[in-house]
Amino acid sequence: MPSNETVRRQRTMGGALGVIVLGSALVYHFFPRVFHVDPATLTAHRPASGGFSPAGGRRPARTPLNAELDAGPPLTLAPAAVIAARMNRGNQHLPEQLSADTPAVQALLARGGKALQAGRLVGGEESAAFLYAKALHDKPDSRAAAQGLNQVRAQLVAQISQDIAVGDADSAQELLDGLRGLPNSASDVAQLEQGLKTLATVRPMLAQAASMLQRGKADQPQGASALDLYRKVQELDPQNAMAEQGIFQVQRAVLDRALAAVAQNDFAAADRALAEADTIRPGSRQLVDVRSRVEGIRQQRASGLLAQARSALDAGNLELAQRLAGQAQALQPDLKGIDEFEQQLTNARLYASYKPGQVFSDRFVDLPGHTPSMVVIPTGSFQMGAPDAEDDRTDAETPRHQVTIAKGFAMARSAVTVGQFREFVRAAGYQPDSIKLGGASVYDERSGALRDDSRASWQDDYAGHPAQDDLPVVNVSWRDAKAYADWLSQRTGKHYRLPSEAEFEYALRGGTQTRYWWGQRAPTSKVENLTGSGDRSPSGRRWSNAFPSYRDGYWGPAPVMSFAANPFGLYDIDGNVSEWAADCWHDNYVRAPVDGSAWLNPGCSVRVVRGGSWGSSPEQVRSAYRQGADGKVRSARVGFRVVREL
Repeated sequence: MPSNETVRRQRTMGGALGVIVLGSALVYHFFPRVFHVDPATLTAHRPASGGFSPAGGRRPARTPLNAELDAGPPLTLAPAAVIAARMNRGNQHLPEQLSADTPAVQALLARGGKALQAGRLVGGEESAAFLYAKALHDKPDSRAAAQGLNQVRAQLVAQISQDIAVGDADSAQELLDGLRGLPNSASDVAQLEQGLKTLATVRPMLAQAASMLQRGKADQPQGASALDLYRKVQELDPQNAMAEQGIFQVQRAVLDRALAAVAQNDFAAADRALAEADTIRPGSRQLVDVRSRVEGIRQQRASGLLAQARSALDAGNLELAQRLAGQAQALQPDLKGIDEFEQQLTNARLYASYKPGQVFSDRFVDLPGHTPSMVVIPTGSFQMGAPDAEDDRTDAETPRHQVTIAKGFAMARSAVTVGQFREFVRAAGYQPDSIKLGGASVYDERSGALRDDSRASWQDDYAGHPAQDDLPVVNVSWRDAKAYADWLSQRTGKHYRLPSEAEFEYALRGGTQTRYWWGQRAPTSKVENLTGSGDRSPSGRRWSNAFPSYRDGYWGPAPVMSFAANPFGLYDIDGNVSEWAADCWHDNYVRAPVDGSAWLNPGCSVRVVRGGSWGSSPEQVRSAYRQGADGKVRSARVGFRVVREL
């Protein structure tokens, strides 16, 4: 049988362990973050207080705390440091034990421990407070009895503090009456009495705020809302749990407004509500959750609108596509794919869904074959004509004026070749003017000039010899060029034509405003088939007026696309052969169109020829240079290329 000393040590250790366990439980209950537990994840309800009324009856279970927990996340009731300090006070005011507790005292201590465990803290002869106090009266040096009273006091203080926090003044007052009878409780009583006084002040405010909340006055009108009252309560009682819970409910009401606005597709109102909710409880979990939901719905609806816009674009309804895309971008400015779609819409509007610089050719719809290779020319504006300070400028190139190409078009990457023109003549049964009217002007090596040759035709090269298929077709009239473009339109169902003079100069310049598209002076690399000082004819002739220090290796036209492309991807645009334009000839640009269209007059016979050729002098290769020729002319220096409207 253990000795009294052994029993005494066991009881002492047991009592200390009980204090530690109880303290840990209280800290965990009120301050779960101390144990790295998120209060928002706790689902278990705090058990109803097991305290007794002074009359000895068990206190009825109260619902305010449970209702609070059901309505939102658990709330911190006091700083962790305060609770810890109260827990440490369990070893204060303990007497020095002179002898072991008597059996009678031990029995009282056992009954007190059971009462404490059962929650019978105060009131009646079976309460923990009464039993521990009697044990201490019977044996004043009983540390276990004094320690038991400290535990009762700590639990009462915690319970009263919580009652005050949740607004249960009646329960707090009952327990406070019991606390007053315990030794060493004066400071706690004073502090809790002050809390009750504050509660008496804020209870009507809390009731009024709750009423406002029920009537829909959560945050409005400003200055007379539930939110305003809850914040006033917090100014008086910063730890008031009901005020904190009320603010939580106010924010919930504002967030509900945000979700209701989203249901009506009013995302602007939803954003305003979210911004307001952020001022109420910044960064709260419910705010984060609702904002995430709103953003998810926003993205879903914006993506849906963008999908509808794509369908409208595919159907050719550009106006509807633009409107739907605008709505999608208004919902979500950074919507994935919106920039790409805007570019597609621009291309559809300006370039028939092609994009600038894109190369394509149209297949014939009624027979094998396809059009020449085309490149999409971007829209833009440029100064047409020669600047005042440009050398060799003529009056025909004035006045300089701005032209705007508002809609994109495609231009053939090179002049039409002999092989392509032959395909047209055979398929259409067309008789070119070199056959119908007889002959063309060809180069005469003996004289070094052009001469008329009644036998020369479109099938011949610049010197009147049979031409290779990859050479640009020459010896063709303006009528021949237009007939070829009309034939392409018939074969493809697209609108092919000759370029306007403005379109030709715009495309030739390729975004530059210099004397030539490659710069201001003679080229330093092989950019075009031009008259170069280093070129020689078959008999050794050289040009009397040529680009200095330039040699391209050709006397006469070269196969198309033998040289560099200009910035718009066009080959031979200012060399090889000059080219017919759609316009009638005018002596200057007075009253010329500024929209890029052809300048036509009924019945005109003289047409515009643009671009340099293999035999043009340097001043005739300038980007602004222009000349006119009778539409019936067939020359070894003139060919053509086509454009297609988009």
